[in-house]
Parts: sequence; C-alpha cells; structure tokens
Amino acid sequence: MTKAEIITEISSKTGIEKVDVQETVEAFFKVVKNSMVSGENVYVRGFGSFVIKKRAKKTARNISKNTAIIIPEHFVPSFKPAKTFVEKVKTGNKASK
Repeated sequence: MTKAEIITEISSKTGIEKVDVQETVEAFFKVVKNSMVSGENVYVRGFGSFVIKKRAKKTARNISKNTAIIIPEHFVPSFKPAKTFVEKVKTGNKASK
C-alpha cells in the first residue's frame, strides 16, 4: 500500500477532503522524522515505536580491493511493532498474491 492509497482510504472512511488528509499525513511523517533527528524516540500505543538504534564501530572488508574499512559508530532509524499489532498480523486474513 502506498502513501497515496493510505490517503485515499482515510479520506473515504472519514469523509475528510483528500488535501486535508494529505497535509495531516505529511505533518505526521515530518514530526516523526524531526523527532528522531533530534534524538527522540516516537511511541504510538497499539501500533509500535520508531526508535533510534546505535550501531557500533566495526571493521569491514572491501573484497574487490582487498582492504579493510573502518565503519564508524552511527545511528539508524528502526521500527518496533507493538505486541497487539504483531498478534493481529499473525492471525490476520492475508490474501495470497
């Protein structure tokens, strides 16, 4: 499902104009991004958590040049679904594609 499809579905279920729904969805993503950039995790009860994970410094190999590369410590965004969300997906009605 794409962002456009999400916006269309929310609009049809709520009766709110697509333009207003799009602004709201864009604002939500902007708040999540800005919060994570500033170092804050975002928790949405019943859905999941957008968390920042720290990756330790490590040595990697460039096999084409046969050299070692040091990858510095860095942070990556991650999503951890809530237990209720995971259970609903497990027991959900999935159509075969």
